[in-house]
Amino acid sequence: MKIIISYCIFMNLLGLILFAYDKRQAVQHKWRIQERTLFLVALLGGAPGASLGMYLFHHKTQKMKFVIGIPSILLFHVVLIYYGYHYLPGIWS
Repeated sequence: MKIIISYCIFMNLLGLILFAYDKRQAVQHKWRIQERTLFLVALLGGAPGASLGMYLFHHKTQKMKFVIGIPSILLFHVVLIYYGYHYLPGIWS
């Protein structure tokens, strides 16, 4: 369980940091992080951190694929956790 929690913390920090870094690069007109990388980090467990970074740094909030996509990934993760907790209780111990 500690490994799962550590992984989730890492991915969420990574999502937050990537959005902050990409915003900084955008302001400075420098090399940017690919959008698919931002989505991949969110999909691999960093959706809460990516969502926080998106709105905290006002980054990608005008792009509908991010405004809809990142919260959808977050919702998908919440549903997975809910069903996993209720229907697969053995994996939480």
